[in-house]
Amino acid sequence: MSDQYITAKLTREGERFEILVKPDKALDYRLGRIKSISGILVTETIFTDVSKGQKAPADKLQKIFGTLDPLRIGEEILRTGTLQLTTEQRRKLVEEKRRRIITFISKQAVDPKTGLPHPLTRIEQAMEQIHYSIDPHKEVEEQAKEIIKLLRSILPIKIENVNVAIRIPSEYAAKAYGSIKAFGTIKKEEWRADGGWTGIVEMPAGSYGPLLERLGDITRGTAEAKII
Repeated sequence: MSDQYITAKLTREGERFEILVKPDKALDYRLGRIKSISGILVTETIFTDVSKGQKAPADKLQKIFGTLDPLRIGEEILRTGTLQLTTEQRRKLVEEKRRRIITFISKQAVDPKTGLPHPLTRIEQAMEQIHYSIDPHKEVEEQAKEIIKLLRSILPIKIENVNVAIRIPSEYAAKAYGSIKAFGTIKKEEWRADGGWTGIVEMPAGSYGPLLERLGDITRGTAEAKII
């Protein structure tokens, strides 16, 4: 592996297949930022072992992939196989995932003493103390739940849901509706005769503040929301 190329690997039916790919483009493909494999392969060769220069036999490729087209095979390997990351790529992905986890925890959990979300910086500092190793490929929610369990030994924290009664004037109801759904689960709702909307939404307690800010921006301060 080098800064110029990395390896993508796939094991299928007991056989290993590898391709050489350009690091940044390959990662963008895996993250869904680009859709075409064009320009990603360093060479249109399918290997069984890149480090030894061993090429995959045509009969194995045909049997397992149903084609000899290196682009189609390469796409399958890159899409479903394992991608080796450069050190810099891994560092960036870990940092990005860390920020998303901290934000998730802030929205989902609260300080049981105050009922308010912990500031992002407080969560970040507490995470440094537990020395949790962020996995760049593991889902944010899964890791966040693991981290919350560990944080409880050094930070008063709990996940708590609240019910929020919301009223949106008619001129902003349609626009605000999508944002409301993004914050939680609508338990009860009514579209009024004048086009306005009222409802009760269950959401993480930590999301209540951001919801008020969002509704304030959309409705110019005319929305009503309160915990019930």
